[in-house]
Amino acid sequence: MSSPTGRSDTEWMSSALALARRGWGETWPNPTVGCVLVKDGAVLARGRTGRGGRPHGEAVALAAAQAAGTDVRGATAYVSLEPCAHHGRTPPCAEALVGAGIARCVVATGDPDPRVAGRGVAILRAAGIVVVEGVGRAEADEISAGFFCRVQQGRPLVTLKLATSLDGRIATAVGDSKWITGAPARARGHLLRAEHDGILVGIGTALADDPELTCRLPGLDSRSPVRIVADSGARLPVDSALVRSAPAVPLWLMCAEDAPADNVTALEACGVIVRRLPRGADGHVQPAALLQALGGQGMTRLLVEGGGTLAAALLAADLVDRLAIFRAGVVIGGDGIAAIGGFGLQRLASARRFARSSLGETGDDVLETWTRGA
Repeated sequence: MSSPTGRSDTEWMSSALALARRGWGETWPNPTVGCVLVKDGAVLARGRTGRGGRPHGEAVALAAAQAAGTDVRGATAYVSLEPCAHHGRTPPCAEALVGAGIARCVVATGDPDPRVAGRGVAILRAAGIVVVEGVGRAEADEISAGFFCRVQQGRPLVTLKLATSLDGRIATAVGDSKWITGAPARARGHLLRAEHDGILVGIGTALADDPELTCRLPGLDSRSPVRIVADSGARLPVDSALVRSAPAVPLWLMCAEDAPADNVTALEACGVIVRRLPRGADGHVQPAALLQALGGQGMTRLLVEGGGTLAAALLAADLVDRLAIFRAGVVIGGDGIAAIGGFGLQRLASARRFARSSLGETGDDVLETWTRGA
């Protein structure tokens, strides 16, 4: 569809979507929204949702236009997500756009939040603003998939990241794993961390690798996600790298309700946020309960980095939405440690199915991304 500005709505919307995507990992519990204000073939202002979810993208763009002394009356607003319609800490974005006097609003996709869910578009139309919906919807839905998942299922979108040999191993039989993939793949893995709200590992990985789980790319150190350890017994050592860095980068420990009180007290004294959950029949904190707890805290995008037991538990519970598999040109053999542990699958018909989203090179390695199948 052509816009009054000469360029197509799709072209202008691509700018708003690019802005929104840049907010991954920064805006939870709110969605990341991009907004571009256009008039007479020129961009008047741009904005994206601020860190922590406020101000919203539309408000940022309107404020930028105002600061520049730019009149946005009669302009078209391109927004990656339906403008909000509810009063919170800030006024509704739909009302702000009406008040600014825009003539047209192009919306990529709707907001399923019950407080919005069509009301934002209705406010715009009631004010006489022309609304065009669905431009760039597929990309917008992917950008907001984590927010949608939290709103609709009460949990974050789960991406399982694996770095494996050609035969699906993450370490040798004695646990040697540094490094299976090369430096470019590891750097891409750090970028994945920056694009997520939280990063989750099991206690086995935490004990074996003593990781930091931070984003260590130049200029992105402030984008480290919340580190989360699934640790039913609260066994994480207080002298571990994770605990030592807890005052600087948030660390949440998800343990069972009956975890040893002394362990919990010692961890909390070091700045660890301990969250207690019911212990399942297998003795471990159950994945569904853990994810619901994270969703209850507002988390929208979760990256899972290990290990094989945790990966198997999430897959068995059908709680993995995306796979990011870095595959290196090395063969370790059947006595190596499998990327995914067993979860009792008997029939191939019951296997978890994924559709490949992309395939690309990262140095000498390959990155495959997969999306949960129907």
